[in-house]
Amino acid sequence: MSIKDNLLIIGERIRKAENKYGRPAGSVQLLAVSKHQPLSALKAALQAEQLAFGENYVQEMAEKAAQLTAYPIEWHFIGPIQANKTRQIAALATWVHSVDRLKIAERLSKQNPYPERPIQLCLQVNISAEPSKSGVAAEQLLELATAVSALPQVQLRGLMAIPAPEDDFAKQRQAFAAVRDLFERLQAQGFPLDTLSMGMSNDLEAAIAEGASMVRLGTAIFGARGY
Repeated sequence: MSIKDNLLIIGERIRKAENKYGRPAGSVQLLAVSKHQPLSALKAALQAEQLAFGENYVQEMAEKAAQLTAYPIEWHFIGPIQANKTRQIAALATWVHSVDRLKIAERLSKQNPYPERPIQLCLQVNISAEPSKSGVAAEQLLELATAVSALPQVQLRGLMAIPAPEDDFAKQRQAFAAVRDLFERLQAQGFPLDTLSMGMSNDLEAAIAEGASMVRLGTAIFGARGY
């Protein structure tokens, strides 16, 4: 199967899930996770009209961006963030999904070289309370959201989560429902949020059922990663 074929199949999966779970058609965006993929793979996806790409590593994103300037790519940074990498991220990424502490948001705000283009932020929530995963704890989310939303040159758009792997569909939905509940609580308190970044290859239907507006898929598009 070609990358174009894979994108068509995934697009159909998304459309079917939107329809099945009462979501408006076109309300779920596909983010192509392109870490460790060669430029040829990204170009194939671009030729199939996929423009939003998610990268986990700053240097890799920078190298790809430098070689793909001819394309109107929307770069999303989705990996753990080291404080000393925020300047590069701010210069390249339109979206940052993995903000889990105020220091990172403050540095992105201060280092954004394009004041007319606020960086779009999602707060990463450690919804399954896994010690090995990044993300703010649910009980600290309101405090972080309040502080981040006051910063200039960034715009808080929503939440991102990577629940613990689960094969049971009902349990997948349960984890995503917990993220949606946090999202709706923030909305009820006046935060103008519109983005739920959650769902990957094996659980995107459960995520869409629970309100995901952006799903992040890599292997299902590109195949095995070329580490």
